[in-house]
Amino acid sequence: MNESIFGHMESSLQDYLSTLSTRATESGEHAAAELARGELPRIVSALQALLDEHHPDAQGRCPTCRTRLFTKAPAPCRAYLTAHLCLLMTEESETPLYR
Repeated sequence: MNESIFGHMESSLQDYLSTLSTRATESGEHAAAELARGELPRIVSALQALLDEHHPDAQGRCPTCRTRLFTKAPAPCRAYLTAHLCLLMTEESETPLYR
């Protein structure tokens, strides 16, 4: 494991997400509902804060993902693209889950 601060943060975040996923799938319905009520708002807030940092500018480019002063950042940036693909697309088809 990476012994840097980032390594520790990454490990603890991965453990947290893994624990949530396990508890959500292996708990009874009541426990899973309580878990969702407690943790889902926190996860939504974290994702929203991340996406706020990647909000596109007037030209539709991500100022956070810009790597050099005069280069164009991708549109959409990876943060938005990943969130969209992971949250809104089903595994069986490319039909959005939410419209």
